[in-house]
Amino acid sequence: MKRIVLVRHAKSSWDYGVSDRERPLKPRGRQDAELVAKQFVGKSKVPDYIFSSPAKRAMETCKIFTSVLNYPFENINIEEKLYDFGGVGVIGFVKNLSNNVNEIMIFGHNAAFTNIVNDFGSTYIDNLPTSGLVEIEFDIQNWMELETGKTRQIIIPKELR
Repeated sequence: MKRIVLVRHAKSSWDYGVSDRERPLKPRGRQDAELVAKQFVGKSKVPDYIFSSPAKRAMETCKIFTSVLNYPFENINIEEKLYDFGGVGVIGFVKNLSNNVNEIMIFGHNAAFTNIVNDFGSTYIDNLPTSGLVEIEFDIQNWMELETGKTRQIIIPKELR
């Protein structure tokens, strides 16, 4: 059995003259990420490994979650392949994980995460919003065998406010 928890980065700010990778979170994004993290920790087990895109907004979202989940931020793995907007890089990363790894949480971007949720989950969503979380479980032993799994939960910040 394998499990993936996908978390789209929180709402970011376009108010700064910085590159896409350097965009920070908006205050509302921080609040939404904390709401979703608290909801998640009350319903699910924290995955064994957490990975993040190197983009500032993804890492800031990850830092909020790790604080709520009581997971050491220094144990986070920053992965270049997760700075992906289509999904091919993310899926390639997942399929190449060690099979000793069974549960992961990934912080990244749209449209990649909406595509992955719809390609590999059992519940269709139009769009995974910022700070949105989807947990999918797979009845496989080998990540290379990744196929449609069972969507276990979807947490949307708008539904928690």
